[in-house]
Order: sequence, then C-alpha cells, then structure tokens
Amino acid sequence: MADRFDVLIIGGGIAGTSAAANLAGACRVALAERESQPGYHATGRSAALFSEIYGNAAIRALTRASRAHLFEPPPAFSQTRLVSPRGALYIARRDQSARLDAMAALPDVAAGANEVEEVRARALSPLLREGYALRALHEPEARDIDVDALHQGYLRQLRERGGRLFLESEILALERREGAWRARATHGEIEAKVVIDAAGAWADQVAALAGLAPIGLTPRRRTAVLVDVPDGAAIARSAMTIDVDETFYFKPDAGLLLISPADETPVEPCDAQPEELDVANAVARVEAATTLEVRRVRAKWAGLRSFVADRSPVVGFDPSAPGFFWLAGQGGYGIQTAPALGRLAAALVLGEGAPAEVMDFGLMLADIAPARLKRSAHHSVAAR
Repeated sequence: MADRFDVLIIGGGIAGTSAAANLAGACRVALAERESQPGYHATGRSAALFSEIYGNAAIRALTRASRAHLFEPPPAFSQTRLVSPRGALYIARRDQSARLDAMAALPDVAAGANEVEEVRARALSPLLREGYALRALHEPEARDIDVDALHQGYLRQLRERGGRLFLESEILALERREGAWRARATHGEIEAKVVIDAAGAWADQVAALAGLAPIGLTPRRRTAVLVDVPDGAAIARSAMTIDVDETFYFKPDAGLLLISPADETPVEPCDAQPEELDVANAVARVEAATTLEVRRVRAKWAGLRSFVADRSPVVGFDPSAPGFFWLAGQGGYGIQTAPALGRLAAALVLGEGAPAEVMDFGLMLADIAPARLKRSAHHSVAAR
C-alpha cells in the first residue's frame, strides 16, 4: 500500500527542503532523500556567500529577493543568525580591466558595489600582493551564510508543519497512473499528485525514471582547500576575495583560509572528491595573487555545482508531463537563492501564481521556465 501525499519532493538539499517547508501546512508533503542525511552532496559543501552582484541576471534577482529572509528571518526559524558580515572584493589585474568594467556597468551591480583603489583593496583583503590587483570592486553588503542553520531551519519548519522526511530513500521507479505519480523507493511506495525534482546533480536521472527528456544538466566539480594563515596575519575580517574571471577565490574560515581554483570540471553525478591537480591549482593561483606561502593543506573536499546551458535555474512544471515540477540547475547559487526559490516553487505548485515579493526584484519567469530549454525528442509516460 502506497503512502499518499499531495506533493513528493525528491532531494533533501537546500532546494528541496526550502520548497518542502513552504508547501507543508498548505498540503501533504513528503521529502525523499537517498542519503542518510539531507544536504550531503552540494548543500553541505558550499562556500556559502550571499552576494547580490554574483551570477547572471536571474540569479542576482533571486538573491535580492532572498535577502529579507536571510538577514531578518522569522523569529521561530533559527536560534542563530543566518548571515554575518564579510564583504566581497572582486579583483582585476591590468589585463582584466575590461572584464571589471563590464561587470561594474550592470545597473544592479553598480547599485551594490563601488570601485576602490589598490591601497583600499589591500586593506580590505590584507593578504593581497602589492601590485597584483590594480582595480577592485567592493561589495560591502556581502555576507557569510550559516548553511547548516538555514538548512536546519527549513527542515524544522517541514516537521512542525506536518511534512514527512524519508531518509535513505532512493527513488527506483516513477510512473504516472490515473492522474497521480507513483514512486517506488527503497523504503516503500509513495503516491502523489505532484512530483518536484530537486535531485541536484541527479535531476536528469530522476526525470528519466519518469520517461522525460533531460534538461541538459551538467554537474561540475568545485574544489575547496583549507590552509594555515600566516603568523600574525590579521585576516579574520578580510573580505572574500574573488578573481573577476573567477579563476580563484579565498576567504577566512574558522581560523584558517579557504581557497579554491573555482574549477568547474564536468563530471558524472557522484560523491565528488578533490583531484590533486585542482588542489595544486588553488595553491598556485592564490599564492600568485597574495603573500601567502602554503606549507600544509589542512583539509580538502569537492562538491557539485549543476548547470544547464544558460546557467539559470530550471523552475516550473514540465510542459510534457502533468504534475512533474523541475527545481534544478541552481549551480553554485543554491544557498543564497533558496528563500526566493522555495517560496516561488511552492506558489507555482499550489497554483497561486508567482509571489510579488520574488518578482518585484526583476525576475522573469520565462528565464527560468523549463519550456525555454531545447530538449531532445522523448515521449513521456504522461503522454501515453
């Protein structure tokens, strides 16, 4: 006998949990996560920066729409602050000047950042090597995000509002029959009117179980490394420092320095592990830009950032399959956009229309709708 719900959400990362929390209370919600803990693959491995000038136009709009929840969450949502001061510094060598000009010329970027001289840049990011970054954009309102507090807040809301969380529950089959989706999972069967595919790097594989064409999702490996801070270096309040072409970034992290080569190596969906070449690239690029001399790697890991071709999220009902809703392709921006995307997804699933508190920031639904994507011919089970 199948457990019956109104909505089944597949994937317990930040995308799935934010949508589940927003839906719970309004309908019967089940959240299925194949791992033993939610957020294992991508959510728990994020550098977690809130930046309103990071990403393309759709991402920037969704980030701005998420600000209110992150900066001033409802009192019952979390007992700790979700964000803390950090600031972001986008740096450019002389040969990268045109790229910085193009970024600074965007109206919403200009509203949130200001160009600073090299001396000021080195004050904001004390490890920068003199003469390396001749130009820089400073975003003072950028914040570190407490990913665990945000994720746990949504999981708590889901439970308090009567939603169900199924752990170690991999979806093995997915079929639409008699106006509902029936999922066969490792823990049993679930029947739901709507399925939300929030499976991250595995979203296309989930769609294939339903007989749907892929959206062209490409998982990309991103490497992070923790290294020691030089003796006497006062960098606790240093801005997160990002190469304008995003070939590396670094920021303080719990008394150490987190560095990354900002790699985006296409891989199959997997439990991503760091490659030694990427670790070496992170060290070499950051050492070239700073006075840092890395003598020891304290920790290293990798996560997956999943994109479609235009690098915007895919949010909405599949035009060929009634009741199948995509919530995928957040790339590396899933944490900072989660409040807006969770609210938007819930509203669209419930048939309420896009909420003004999300759309007022310049988002265009056509820019994130599944219908925008060219997909290979593939008959869905819903059409049979």
